[in-house]
Amino acid sequence: MKAYVIQNGTYQLVDIPEQQPKGRQVLVQLKTAGLNHRDLNIKDRVGNKAERFVLGSDGAGVIEKAGDEASRFEIGEEVIINPGLNWYDNTEAPPEDFEIVGVPFDGTFAKKILISEDFVERKPTHLSWEEAGVFALSALTGYRALFTQGILKEGETLFIPGVGGGVTSFIIQMAKAVGARVITTSRDSDKLKHAEKLGYDRAILTNEDWKIALADEQIDIVIESIGGATFNRSIDVLKKGGRIVTFGSSTNDEFTFNLRSFFYGQYKLIGSTMGSREELHELMQFIEKHNIKPLLDKGFPLDNIETAFTYLESQKQVGKIYIHM
Repeated sequence: MKAYVIQNGTYQLVDIPEQQPKGRQVLVQLKTAGLNHRDLNIKDRVGNKAERFVLGSDGAGVIEKAGDEASRFEIGEEVIINPGLNWYDNTEAPPEDFEIVGVPFDGTFAKKILISEDFVERKPTHLSWEEAGVFALSALTGYRALFTQGILKEGETLFIPGVGGGVTSFIIQMAKAVGARVITTSRDSDKLKHAEKLGYDRAILTNEDWKIALADEQIDIVIESIGGATFNRSIDVLKKGGRIVTFGSSTNDEFTFNLRSFFYGQYKLIGSTMGSREELHELMQFIEKHNIKPLLDKGFPLDNIETAFTYLESQKQVGKIYIHM
């Protein structure tokens, strides 16, 4: 079967043998899969290993076969992949054996995926195949950052730099669903216009002076994923005693900030990453209750996945990029 892999330091579309489920494994025939920025960074993690890894962390499809000990699903059921492996309960941090689908375990950029039934969930009925295939990693990351770690409350003001990404798109929708005020940014005014459908309350350009532009705002919480390029600017607009949650760093991982200003401001800095299966179950109930869907950008066939990667790297997208099998 066709699969997009990394091997010997290069991304390749190749034919690989189909595996058969054993024990509590299921074989899912994938309909769609979603791209994430994680996929762009796998090469740095894997290096030039001769071992072959199938890329991709998000996907949706149909149960085709099941091992002799698998019992959660019937053949033919529509499902999504839970990309967070071995993290069952909502704990303060992931367990030591936590991994994400798609390196070091085979991922979703293939016609089929073999995976434990523990990390498969029934497809939300209000999502299309395209929406379901891009849903889990971004939405779960956003849900934990916003509610488990950030503890966003109705009536609070959230500032989230960098509209357009999958996680930020979910965070904006979820924050609005609980009655928060949402402010966002982009380098591109066209992106802001296109993202208005997410329902944010206010937007400013990245190159504006945020302290001046937001001087009339009381920002209770910032959710950061850009890193060194914006972290200090985000603290500058956060109210005294406010909280800043970070779940990623698309720019510099390492930078400096003024510790004295930080502790005098009584700020709270909170880390977050992905989420547990327990939180995924909460999230699925939440999005169905509030009819929340991922914002889609473009789809590409598996045979043209390299073009999809180039488009993802350009950062021109507003919403999720997906692959159809």
